Amino acid sequence: MTDGYYNSKKTDDICEDVCGEQTSRGALTMSRLRCMFRGLDMKTYLFVFVFIPLFIFSVYLHGQKITYFLRPIWESPPQPFNVIPHYYNENVTQETLCKLHGWGIRESPRRVFDAVLFSNEVDILTIRWKELYPYITQFVLLESNSTFTGLPKPLLFSSNRQKFEFVEPRLTYGMIGGRFKKGENPFVEEAYQRVALDQLLRIAGIEDDDLLIMSDVDEIPSAHTINLLRWCDNIPPILHLQLRNYLYSFEYYLDSKSWRASVHRYRSGKTRYAHFRQTDLLLSDSGWHCSFCFRHISDFIFKMKAYSHYDRVRFSHYLNPKRIQDVICNGADLFDMLPEEYTFQEIIGKMGPVPRSYSAVNLPAYLLNNAEDYKYLLPGNCKREGG
Repeated sequence: MTDGYYNSKKTDDICEDVCGEQTSRGALTMSRLRCMFRGLDMKTYLFVFVFIPLFIFSVYLHGQKITYFLRPIWESPPQPFNVIPHYYNENVTQETLCKLHGWGIRESPRRVFDAVLFSNEVDILTIRWKELYPYITQFVLLESNSTFTGLPKPLLFSSNRQKFEFVEPRLTYGMIGGRFKKGENPFVEEAYQRVALDQLLRIAGIEDDDLLIMSDVDEIPSAHTINLLRWCDNIPPILHLQLRNYLYSFEYYLDSKSWRASVHRYRSGKTRYAHFRQTDLLLSDSGWHCSFCFRHISDFIFKMKAYSHYDRVRFSHYLNPKRIQDVICNGADLFDMLPEEYTFQEIIGKMGPVPRSYSAVNLPAYLLNNAEDYKYLLPGNCKREGG
């Protein structure tokens, strides 16, 4: 600058010591960072170092909840079912019951095949088969040495087979080896096992117009529902069953929205074992769905890691036995999830623990006749073995 002239350009006196320094690139970078932060006030510091990290951590912890809560925005509810009223009383004749449903009466009942994929639900399978025993022609069970998630699994039915001697003359049992493909979508393994169950049904001798029950072990049709369908003529070829939905035991009643169980009039070459919606027809109040209804805490842990929705175990502490026991007794969600609903009203209405039910009316007869052996499934007995 020549004498007599004034330089009006302002200098950044905060960083003035940085500009003229002859130093290494790394040191210069650090100096510039120090320079930048010297120009920030306390509010900016709080925003950058406290609020932004807290926001990111909150999204990490509760991102799934946010997604589920916003579900009504990005997903429409499915088409509603056409619900068929269900009539039953033990003092009403079968002919009258069929007539009330708009169906005729057969001269003889259809044969009925009950087919399940088995994992580790020994107690629930016992209750299911005792409930259905009088009306089942053939019990068909397939188990694998692999979970849907590709983990090795003991053959629990095979090792407990002596408990099911009462069905042995009518039992078709099959075992299939797992493929153990790491990183594969668990629904692929599930579909693979359901195809194998189709083959096992043919081995069991199923024929056209026989009734086939398609449901998970813990989706239990009531005995009178199956008796109705085997005796009535002109029933729909496929019928979903509306089941009362319970969690952990029959103490925690959720709703009556369980619909995946179905009954089919078998058609060779057409009927395929599946666990998704196959018709719009739903028979009201047809049984019970008791999800995660296990005696031992170890069974909860096994299923949480083994079933197709294993991705819900987002943190290792979800598998802590004490936490699981507390969740059961509080009627809370094992995976700390929001309700899977399609409207904000339903989501908000179901948030929080499931309220206790003190009713044990119209439960499976075998359960009540053997209440001492299965008291953990009844109201007032939330404590589990190993918990």
